[in-house]
Amino acid sequence: MSLLSILGISDAIAAPAASAAPNGGLASFLPMIFVFFVGAYFLMIRPQNKRVKAHRKLLSELNKGDEVVTVGGVIGKISKMGDDFLTLSIAENVDINVQKSAVANVLPKGTIKSID
Repeated sequence: MSLLSILGISDAIAAPAASAAPNGGLASFLPMIFVFFVGAYFLMIRPQNKRVKAHRKLLSELNKGDEVVTVGGVIGKISKMGDDFLTLSIAENVDINVQKSAVANVLPKGTIKSID
């Protein structure tokens, strides 16, 4: 009695494989790969590109005086603008410099006053 028969594993598992390739082979596998990549494009790549495009548009439309929230959650009013950095007034006589790309959203006018 072998160890395999004690464990209930039959000899059929160890049968030799057929030498011929299954019907279709690579030809039946290629459409599945194509469908996978098309699905990945529409489910992951395209929506990310749309978000990046919308964020770039948001950053290009920023103006002095806009009320914004950063990705870190800081709310402030833009007091100075440079090419890559903004100066946000977050309280009276308190200004901070942040990267332009750190702006997550533009808030409606008067949002800061309504929070205080």
